Amino acid sequence: MTIQEKAKSVIDEFAIFDDWMDKYSYLIELGKELPLIDEKHKNQTYLISGCQSRVWLHAEENNGKIIFTADSDAVITKGIISLLIRVLSGSSPAKIIAADFSFLDEIGLKAHLSPTRANGLVSMIKQMKLYARALQLKSNR
Repeated sequence: MTIQEKAKSVIDEFAIFDDWMDKYSYLIELGKELPLIDEKHKNQTYLISGCQSRVWLHAEENNGKIIFTADSDAVITKGIISLLIRVLSGSSPAKIIAADFSFLDEIGLKAHLSPTRANGLVSMIKQMKLYARALQLKSNR
């Protein structure tokens, strides 16, 4: 599946819910399903700065695709990073760098986050794109 197809799938899933409390509950459930980051990556090196809660993000290249793993100490934040990983993981660095994140607006996520969580979301996206750039540069050597 492409990033756009995965994003469309997320939009379709969130469209089922009318109430934002139901969407938050679904986001929490998604976070519970997140494959956990290896404990050796739960350190300062992988901690995303700019997030209110602690979020660890690791990326590795596998056959030209980036595989992300993550964890967070907050359930909503864990759900948010889970959504991002679901949409981006398994894609090439170039596709991640060029990814359109308008699906986050379409599901209403950005509008329903506190300012600090919204800043955290931006930091998560920025870090994922930075990993993609770094892995792209490494593979171009």
